[in-house]
Amino acid sequence: MPTQPQTNDPAAYPEGAVRSPLPFISGFLGKLVRTGRLTVVDRAGRSHSFGPGHNGPQVTVRLHDPLVPLRILLRPSLALGEAYMDGTITIEKGTLPDLLHLCTGNFQALDRHPIAGLRSDLDRWLRRLQQNNHIGRARTNVAHHYDLSGALYDLFLDQDRQYSCAYFPTGAETLEEAQEKKKRHIMAKLLLEPGMRVLDIGSGWGGLALEMARTEAVDVTGLTLSQEQLLVANERAATAGLSSRVRFALRDYREEQGTYDRIVSVGMFEHVGVAHYRTYFDTLRRRLKPDGIALVHAIGRADPPGSTDPWLRRYIFPGGYCPALSEALAAVERSGLWVTDIEILRLHYAETLRHWFVRFQANRHRANAIYDERFCRMWEFYLAACEAAFRNGPMMVFQLQLARRRDTVPLTRDYIAHRENLDARPEEAVA
Repeated sequence: MPTQPQTNDPAAYPEGAVRSPLPFISGFLGKLVRTGRLTVVDRAGRSHSFGPGHNGPQVTVRLHDPLVPLRILLRPSLALGEAYMDGTITIEKGTLPDLLHLCTGNFQALDRHPIAGLRSDLDRWLRRLQQNNHIGRARTNVAHHYDLSGALYDLFLDQDRQYSCAYFPTGAETLEEAQEKKKRHIMAKLLLEPGMRVLDIGSGWGGLALEMARTEAVDVTGLTLSQEQLLVANERAATAGLSSRVRFALRDYREEQGTYDRIVSVGMFEHVGVAHYRTYFDTLRRRLKPDGIALVHAIGRADPPGSTDPWLRRYIFPGGYCPALSEALAAVERSGLWVTDIEILRLHYAETLRHWFVRFQANRHRANAIYDERFCRMWEFYLAACEAAFRNGPMMVFQLQLARRRDTVPLTRDYIAHRENLDARPEEAVA
């Protein structure tokens, strides 16, 4: 059974101190923590323990601001993230991932609280305004995250700077191996042939585009809204001697012209915004040749349509939203495209984020030299919170294979594994 605070004696507070609201919400917390144990040490040094102490992490946190519990009750994710960033909550036993796994594993009941219901209704009502990603705002939102120092991303990504869900078919892969397998998996679904024209929407630092050009002898146009990514991608193409087959442009997908044999978009759909889904899929259809294929790889949610976590929206991905599959498919249906394959990757991103968090922690001192301590706490909270959401929450990754004709791709999925094996051959053999 959940345990109650060890003491509720008001005399325990130093005279003149602001009384913590923790004792007044302890009964509520006692009902929430059903696995593991959460021990909270308030400013007066009193310990309050909740939970049975088994089947979950055991975490002790210390509060340095008496109003943190109330803020967390009113806005759980936003307040907890800000408290960790600001140092008004520190972890004395366990780790940050332990704390976040304990929270995401127990605190679903918060979503049924009347305050949470009102908050969710308001967020859903405001989400079209929050996600009004017209071309100018889309560029600003991308710059907020992707124009950070490239040295930061080198601290935790693989050597190819793949900043999206890796693919762990056995679970024993290294991060580098899993990212290579992700690229092969996507290329297999695209059914690439030499000489094809490919559009890569949200091409990042160019890794997938360069891989397609190098191993499949296709011509690739990559689109990004990040100045930093554009610079690195063009440098990589020149260094690899692939500039004649791969080009990158600072251009929004809505500004692209021409038609392509294949279109791929990895980790970009999350930045489109609900109000622009119809435009996005209509654009894919217009840019695809009649026998073309598109592959959209994106983070989604397994529950009904909702809103973006407020802490992530404020500090990490302004304008971002991970849709329910029903929202994406409704826009696909209106566009007239065929859905020729859907695959749901469930724990693959949790494993990817675990690798990223471990690497970031190993290089944390370097991140601190690039930015500062508060930034490091923000970034580690981001990585750990996202892993917890994929392990305990409704988050997943989907891959939508789309076509203008129903007979463009084979009628069974056997070709995917076959082509993955072909793509795994040494580059010399492919050449």
